[in-house]
Amino acid sequence: MLDPQAHALLKLMIDNGVAPVQTLGVNQARETYNARKSFTQPDAPAVARVLDHQVEPKSSRLHGLVAQASIAVREYWPTQPKDQVDDQGRLGALIYLHGGGWTIGNIETHDVLCRSLCEQSSCVVFSVDYAMGPEYPFPAAYFDVLDVFAWLQDRIAQSDLPIDPQRVALGGDSAGGNLTAAACLGLKGQALVPCYQLLIYPATNMLCDAPSHHKFGKGYMLTSEAIAWFRSNYVQDPALYTDWRASPLLASSHADLPPALVLIAGYDPLSDEGLMYADALSSSGVKTQVINFERQIHGFITMGRLLDEANTAVSVCALALAKALKPQGPSR
Repeated sequence: MLDPQAHALLKLMIDNGVAPVQTLGVNQARETYNARKSFTQPDAPAVARVLDHQVEPKSSRLHGLVAQASIAVREYWPTQPKDQVDDQGRLGALIYLHGGGWTIGNIETHDVLCRSLCEQSSCVVFSVDYAMGPEYPFPAAYFDVLDVFAWLQDRIAQSDLPIDPQRVALGGDSAGGNLTAAACLGLKGQALVPCYQLLIYPATNMLCDAPSHHKFGKGYMLTSEAIAWFRSNYVQDPALYTDWRASPLLASSHADLPPALVLIAGYDPLSDEGLMYADALSSSGVKTQVINFERQIHGFITMGRLLDEANTAVSVCALALAKALKPQGPSR
């Protein structure tokens, strides 16, 4: 059955006449999503320090794409590094990519989640405001993720930033999970690659033809109509739906990718393609774990003020990150 707390949330939205996202203009949809966080999200936990950066979108410009002026990145440091510090005084890090259908969402909408992952995993978190549609269509967001990964590795190499370059993970929810999977594919074979991928109910196939799309495409927060709207904002040419950077599930090979945790929600149109991606990784020899919150809806992990299982899911992700990023040698 559907989680009673999720059922109550969906009923509340109906009773209050919350407009479907696809019926709003892009700007209003973004404002509405931003405003909702004060109602659905728990209080923001304290972290040791927060720094904001602007990163140049080099790759989009190199490929002749319309690029945003800069990529905003927010950096979070944990208060208690615990046993995550290696013998050189370095921590692991997570580059986090927010959800929102490649159209809505930003650093602020996922600030609480990134703070929570930072504190509970004792890793440094870098939250990314990648380019979004319809202003910056596919593949601008994909290139922004590659640029931020390269920027962080350059910072580590050129400064005394106490982060281990071999312990940098990628993660994200929904659209951010899609970008995580695509970036791990795109970075494969480079000298420095992500050590882990955290895929929270990821979109992995732009064809949107898995059975769960039909079974849960109405009445469970994320609808088929909303998915079509998000997709049209991001991948504006249907001929590109099968490009592996848009549909990581359709890549020719999933071998030699970072270990993964794939978290899915049972009442989510994307649940089948998340599971299919986990199976593709496992079949290719990639160490992969799957956790299914069977009674939950898409987007639940940021709703910890209303959904108890959201807080459980955050802790599960943080535990997996802490294990994946833990130094292998002696620690200080």
